[in-house]
Amino acid sequence: MKKKLITYLILFTVISCSDKVNNELVAISGTTMGTTYSVKYLDNASKNVEEIRSEVSNILKTVNAQMSTYLPNSELSKFNSLRDTSWFSISYDLAFVLKKSLEISKLSGGTLDITVGPVVNLWGFGPGNKPTAVPSDSEINNALKTVGWHNVIVTLDPPRVKKKLPEVYCDLSSTAKGFGVDKVSEYLTSLGISNYLVEIGGELRAKGKKSLNEKWRIGIAKPDNNSTVQEIITLDNSAMATSGDYWNYFEEGGVRYSHTIDPTTGRPITHKLASITVIAETCLIADGLATAMDVMGDKKGYQFALDNKLPVYFIVRKNGEFVVNYTDNFKKFIVRK
Repeated sequence: MKKKLITYLILFTVISCSDKVNNELVAISGTTMGTTYSVKYLDNASKNVEEIRSEVSNILKTVNAQMSTYLPNSELSKFNSLRDTSWFSISYDLAFVLKKSLEISKLSGGTLDITVGPVVNLWGFGPGNKPTAVPSDSEINNALKTVGWHNVIVTLDPPRVKKKLPEVYCDLSSTAKGFGVDKVSEYLTSLGISNYLVEIGGELRAKGKKSLNEKWRIGIAKPDNNSTVQEIITLDNSAMATSGDYWNYFEEGGVRYSHTIDPTTGRPITHKLASITVIAETCLIADGLATAMDVMGDKKGYQFALDNKLPVYFIVRKNGEFVVNYTDNFKKFIVRK
């Protein structure tokens, strides 16, 4: 599973050109959730940029205060610290993200599992940790005892959550960042802004165009850490998320251990899928599905994408090279050279 909110390489590049036609392209950027964010939108100077900048920052601070496992006083951290199975009142947004995450867990057969945090932490990919050594089988098996998305129950009305086991620990690193993108996008839409691109640490959502005559163009990175663009796509009124195992890992004894943990085994993935990009209606869904299929691997993930009619782009390691595969539903997003 993608380990957390803070250490992902940005897996895309915005392809930029001349922007000013009749509208001004406004750019806002900053840091959040341990990574960077970028907001670009077209405006005819009728909106107060500083007010928007301040509200975007406040929105992201709120999401972080709700869902971070790095902030000890966040809503999620307080829930994780509980050692009982009673109902715990939470904000609607946290309940919403938990519910949607659990729905993806069920759909994916548990390859997305928000309770895998204890195993992620054991491998050294959690808050405040650095990977140093491979855990023993007994340590892994012990950490797996409380792992299972079905151990979390959540309701929206009223917004609340409870555990089936007191030791259950939830980690929303695979969906909270995408939700942050959605919240900022919804805010811009509420202002009547219909042309924007919102990105947090590589997950993004786009609407409209970047100029009167040009769509938003996004580059999917080749997973070689050289910032090379593998493919260029266009997005309009949709979201995109990418998951990969080539940025965050450690090596021991000549073996490379990915930060992406398979919740069913408690061990890093070992398949050849290097990068997977998913397009969906919301960034929360794209983010969660990208993680789920990253755990599945290229073969099971591809079949899952076909079964669910998902637009998905796979980059697979094969004989020292990268091989591309994508579903038919993804074709319409690709910019033909």
